[in-house]
Amino acid sequence: MITVDDVRDVALRLPRSYEVIVRDRIKFRVGRIVYVAFSRDETVMGFAYPKEERPALIAAEPETFLMPPASDQRYNWVDCSMAALDEHRMRELVVDAWRMVVPKFLHDHPSTSIGRRR
Repeated sequence: MITVDDVRDVALRLPRSYEVIVRDRIKFRVGRIVYVAFSRDETVMGFAYPKEERPALIAAEPETFLMPPASDQRYNWVDCSMAALDEHRMRELVVDAWRMVVPKFLHDHPSTSIGRRR
């Protein structure tokens, strides 16, 4: 199972990314925009994801992905079960979420390939 420390190791290596704690929840931001956040018990990770593509993702893997709370459904956001992720998939989701919130010139920054197998 993936832990918050595993995600932290990826997220904090990405340019302009930093960690905050808001109402006892760990979140990762670029500027003021949150791109990854955890439930208080750290069993669910929410992340930036195109809302138009969210239903297809959830339908394809309902044991892994779930709709965010109703109050967050207006945002480009989806939740996932930490227990269902492996390191490769987590890294992919975190980097893609980060790419949604940073300027395009940073998309191919060398840190986005940290630890990737070729």
